[in-house]
Amino acid sequence: MKIVIAGGTGMVGKYVVEAAIAGGHDAVVLSRSSGVDLRRDGGLDEMLKGVDVIIDATNPATTNRAKATAFFTDVTARLQAIGSAQGVGRLVTLSIVGIDRVGGFGYYQAKLAQEQAALAGPLPVTIVRATQFHEFPSQILSRFRLGPLGAVPAMRVQPVAARSVGHYLVDVALAPPSAQIVEVAGPQAEDLVAMARAFVKKRGKGGRIIPLVMPGAVGKALRGGALLAGPETRLVGPTFAEWLDSVDAQPSIF
Repeated sequence: MKIVIAGGTGMVGKYVVEAAIAGGHDAVVLSRSSGVDLRRDGGLDEMLKGVDVIIDATNPATTNRAKATAFFTDVTARLQAIGSAQGVGRLVTLSIVGIDRVGGFGYYQAKLAQEQAALAGPLPVTIVRATQFHEFPSQILSRFRLGPLGAVPAMRVQPVAARSVGHYLVDVALAPPSAQIVEVAGPQAEDLVAMARAFVKKRGKGGRIIPLVMPGAVGKALRGGALLAGPETRLVGPTFAEWLDSVDAQPSIF
């Protein structure tokens, strides 16, 4: 099977490529680092010829609602339109568990717009909503730190390894289409601040992690477990503690 991975050099995308190749499939990477601008590249039609399925694991370099929405909807619309014209079989789009339960958070609204754009297109679509990744605390600490201090949002999450999500995306792409939206999460719920502290301790880093309590309905929803897995969510992969001891945790930023 020929599988195109949009965003195939990103945190999840690289594991999608890994799983596709390991399964004996022809994996084609579409990303800026591989020389493809998904919003403007005129050669996308040629790249999508003979493709069985597109897995979209793209992510913009911003959490701004307007900019992220423009990115997601532009990319999705192009993959849908050009993919359909070239005879692609289907589209699998990565999204986030619980974004429909947290109103008013700009990036989540952008992801919902992406889902809507995907479902509105001509290609059959499966949306895979995943929980936050085990890599999430490292991402936050790389952005929100001042000297020895790191600020981490107070929220309940059910983290999953990015590798597990990448492999699950390939499983979904290979299976006959079923539900339009499926969910995947890690095996247990965690406190994000505690995760960050465990990560810093494991890395032997000094400093102090300060809980950042987000105000309003958004903060209340995040602290109250709006992003946790539901009864129909597929649970996969290692726990956060197990992941900390794995090779995947070694390249983390902070």
